Amino acid sequence: MSENRKAEKITGVKGMNDVLPADAPLWDLFENTAQSIMQSYGFQQIRTPIVEETKLFARAIGAVTDIVEKEMYSFTDSMNGDNLTLRPEGTAGVVRAVVEHNLVYEGPKRLWYKGQMFRHERPQKGRYRQFYQFGAEAVGFTGPDIDAEMIMLCRRLWDDLGLENIRLELNSIGDAAERLRHRADLIAYLEGHMDVLDEEAKRRLHSNPLRILDTKNPAMQALVNAAPKLLDYLGEESLAHFNGVQKILNHNNIPFTINPRLVRGLDYYNRTVFEWVSDELGAQGTVCAGGRYDGMVEMFGGKATPAVGFAMGIERLVLLMKAAGEPELPGQCDVYMVHQGEGAQLQAFVLAERIRDAGLDVVLHCAAGNGGGSFKTQMKKADASGAAFAVILGEDEVEQHVANVKALRSADAAQQQSTVPFDEVVDFLVDQIVGCQDPSHDHGHTHFHH
Repeated sequence: MSENRKAEKITGVKGMNDVLPADAPLWDLFENTAQSIMQSYGFQQIRTPIVEETKLFARAIGAVTDIVEKEMYSFTDSMNGDNLTLRPEGTAGVVRAVVEHNLVYEGPKRLWYKGQMFRHERPQKGRYRQFYQFGAEAVGFTGPDIDAEMIMLCRRLWDDLGLENIRLELNSIGDAAERLRHRADLIAYLEGHMDVLDEEAKRRLHSNPLRILDTKNPAMQALVNAAPKLLDYLGEESLAHFNGVQKILNHNNIPFTINPRLVRGLDYYNRTVFEWVSDELGAQGTVCAGGRYDGMVEMFGGKATPAVGFAMGIERLVLLMKAAGEPELPGQCDVYMVHQGEGAQLQAFVLAERIRDAGLDVVLHCAAGNGGGSFKTQMKKADASGAAFAVILGEDEVEQHVANVKALRSADAAQQQSTVPFDEVVDFLVDQIVGCQDPSHDHGHTHFHH
């Protein structure tokens, strides 16, 4: 390569996006809030691999679904010939781990997860080929109470994130025998209107007719609205379960709409299904989908075990958080170290480590471009960092064993700058920063050790 020839720039894969430092605090806010809520409801984290055997997803998602047929990133392991897939969703891996490690042997488990998922679909607003999901699975619980708890947990998350325009849609898809009776009547009804069905509906008519009810085709809306409703086929137990969920939600003032077209296409799904929907994301308005899947554990080789769960796309929720107005995010650090001269730089390193030992976050100014930057330039960077205080060291301060500590967020000019001996800087900063904090407000950065 000639010296003048510029190397070709390599860009990211389409639909697989970087989360840049400007957005990372918003992601942290979502994840920390969600994690805190999971803990408050007694859920424990589980981490599963990104790669699983392809047959796991073919069995879990269904071989005749778009995800398995068109969207999965699958490959053959060149070392041993195994058929592997990057996970397109989280539930299958969690259930596989529950069965493999016999996690419900000692009793039911409340589990949560987060991480990357992969689907080769057309990228659109809030939907990407690599996307992040946050989800929960409660395994081993039978009653409607856990279904309601899952829904209430989501409501608390929206409230804590300041998201207001998310509504709950609810349905019951009953049990297998009830769905079979409904399916036979539904197919007969749809066969009587073949002239209205689009190509996708015709393809699904005998393999997955429930999914036809979920069509977005405007020409088919009147047809599906008049189709036999699964709710009318529910037996006594399924109805009692569904009424139990509604009773708890009503008692806790959680509004919902019963949507008879809210369905799931696979046999192991049953009874409660729910979705949280927003109108702020265009046509694909679902931000969280959940429901019961009592048949999946047995289908994966475990004993028959009831289960219910939900999953939400983090990108879509971050978009909603932005649309709701930028929340107040913590600054990059508590303290910014400003220094000029070699002796001051050496002392700044010593002081910065002592301050970090006390549990405060410190950014130490380092040289960029030509030299370390003037005091004025460094103070601009200190202010932009969001730090509460700048600790300023020059050669004079080093000789006198003192530091100038400047309050960057104080309106009181008299409080803005103090000269503090080196040995007292740490205590001074801790007293100032801890003393200023609202005890009910989590600082987001500070993690005091003493």
